[in-house]
Amino acid sequence: MKTLFKFLIIILFINYSCSNNEVGVTSIEGETSKLNENENSLVARQGLKQIGTGVMMQAFYWDVPAGGTWWEKVESKVQSWSDAGIDAIWLPPVSKAQNGAFSMGYDPFDYYDFGEYDQMGSVETRFGSKSELQSLISEAHNAKLSVIADIVINHNSGGELEDNPYTGTPYYTDFNPKSGKFFRSNSDFHPNANCNSDSGVFGGFPDLSHCQPYVQDWLWKRSNSVAKYYKNVMGFDGWRFDYVKGFEPWVVREWKNAVGGFSVGEYWDGNAGTLDWWSGEAQVSAFDFACYYRMRDAFQGNNLNRLNDDMLWKRNSSKAVTFVANHDTDEIFNGKLLAYAYILTHEGYPTIFYRDYEEWLSKTKLNNLIWIHNNLAGGSTSILYVDNDEYVARRNGYNNAGLVVYINNSNSWKERWIETNWSNTRIKDYTGNSSWQPVTQGGKWVKIQAPPKSYTVWSPK
Repeated sequence: MKTLFKFLIIILFINYSCSNNEVGVTSIEGETSKLNENENSLVARQGLKQIGTGVMMQAFYWDVPAGGTWWEKVESKVQSWSDAGIDAIWLPPVSKAQNGAFSMGYDPFDYYDFGEYDQMGSVETRFGSKSELQSLISEAHNAKLSVIADIVINHNSGGELEDNPYTGTPYYTDFNPKSGKFFRSNSDFHPNANCNSDSGVFGGFPDLSHCQPYVQDWLWKRSNSVAKYYKNVMGFDGWRFDYVKGFEPWVVREWKNAVGGFSVGEYWDGNAGTLDWWSGEAQVSAFDFACYYRMRDAFQGNNLNRLNDDMLWKRNSSKAVTFVANHDTDEIFNGKLLAYAYILTHEGYPTIFYRDYEEWLSKTKLNNLIWIHNNLAGGSTSILYVDNDEYVARRNGYNNAGLVVYINNSNSWKERWIETNWSNTRIKDYTGNSSWQPVTQGGKWVKIQAPPKSYTVWSPK
């Protein structure tokens, strides 16, 4: 009976592998290996920190060193990041792209080549080999960190030139990846017989047509779709969707519904209402570009009044992923540490940029702010005072005492009376920037201070 069962399984698998334009037959041994990888990955994922309770690390920057060493470098850091209070790492696009070993991954060619096939001029990706990526993900899971995949599904690059009956002109839409998965041709891109409209194009690359059932099948519906392979075989825990202006919000929503996992979209727009709309339609989080641009105006423009303006975290903090810099934009130079003090004491899920943490700013001070975020920054936010140079806000606490943050962008020490949530309570500054330890009055008022071009964070001692 067992032999007959195995034979039936083999026949079913061969039939399945030959359908849906997939060339070649994967061996049963290979499929068993994938199942074992999946089983090991799921075991390793037990006990991960709850994503969103700590801080996300963007574990790359634009043009990280080429040569296939990046996965190993990140792997060497995941335990120390976890110890500091990071709960997830966001990796760059992991699959083989048109520029091979030189690409940052945003010109995807073969979604299933993680650095093992000789195509696009290299075997490894810019970041390393498939085995090195798997080792990194495993080590991150051992350190209780979730791993976020950067998903680029708006456009593709590296296809061969072919005639296009929908436009009458040839275009680079003939994709024949060596992984043997997700072959594409002109009907899988905009425009085609079913879909002429396209929400947004990027860099002249051919744009995937998500209305096509074949594209949906390979991206998230099939048992070995990109989404399910990345989650169940490679071990990714969540998704950062690149350039979501290029396709409709339902695409992200369907992906998330198919595989689950934390999801955040890059909808590059400074309007908080637009971000709130997109997040609601996609039913996932969004990077809070409204917060980013208001912080740029506040700190780079020396006008902290802008922190009073509308931001996604003020509309829906559970869907706001805040950041001070990323691989695409880094415009806050003056007061960048003050900007981190802002996002790490306020609502939303904060992200730290690799170069800020590892190279440019004080790691000790960032670690202190991460600790403050994870241990003190709870509850709703009340803005207590703001002008050009000073900003004071209170987190009202729920499972903790909450805090008061005082940001001073002037060139001199500042002091201010503020109302706390604590009556007759001794408080202290948890940043070490002030040695005061005042006692709040019976009416909860107290005088606090902040040094020039710096900040303090107050909570009961």
